[in-house]
Amino acid sequence: MMKKALLVVLAISALVAYFVFDLGQYLSLENFKAQQAEILAAKNAQPVLYIAGFFLIYVAVTGLSIPGAAIMTLIAGALFGLVFGTILVSFASTIGATLAFLGSRYVLRDWVQSKFGERLKAVDDGLAKDGAFYLFTLRLIPVFPFFVINLLMGLTRIRTWTFFWVSQLGMLAGTIVYVNAGTQISQIESTSGLLSPMLIGSFVLLAFFPWAAKGLIAFVNRRRG
Repeated sequence: MMKKALLVVLAISALVAYFVFDLGQYLSLENFKAQQAEILAAKNAQPVLYIAGFFLIYVAVTGLSIPGAAIMTLIAGALFGLVFGTILVSFASTIGATLAFLGSRYVLRDWVQSKFGERLKAVDDGLAKDGAFYLFTLRLIPVFPFFVINLLMGLTRIRTWTFFWVSQLGMLAGTIVYVNAGTQISQIESTSGLLSPMLIGSFVLLAFFPWAAKGLIAFVNRRRG
């Protein structure tokens, strides 16, 4: 119990510090664009240090569910280019998401199960069986908040490794879109226009493809039976 309480206090303290000291100003599009030349020069002078620092900050931001991941993904494109920026963000975001997932499972799952275990049993059983399909769908559709998915999935019985690889695969398309946009960051005024309705529609269709394939396989198997 003490370990859980300490973890909660540390997470809350980090969030409070973020807002009290206005750390969000350093994760803003305007701040980066104003200092882009200096940051690029420093990165070129010490590339390994900047790569490691960026990776750790991204993991911390996503792991603590702090706002700023979208801006950092754009910055990754500006600093590291499409290919390396995508690789860096893909692993950092997935590791951060998994830490948030594990934190939610460690701190909240027992309490949720004790209060709502019977009522959530059907949902939990479904996620234990088809959790990868549900998670892949949620990851691909941008309307579902990143941090909410991490926390809610931690309350289910989905395996950690399944959560990790499905999250990495499901978030990859969106990561590529944002990193690619970041390579032209000087032309971006906000993140709101990066996902067009047509692009979102494409993500939705892609998200439901595994379900269609699963249904088709089940239909073929029934016909054979």
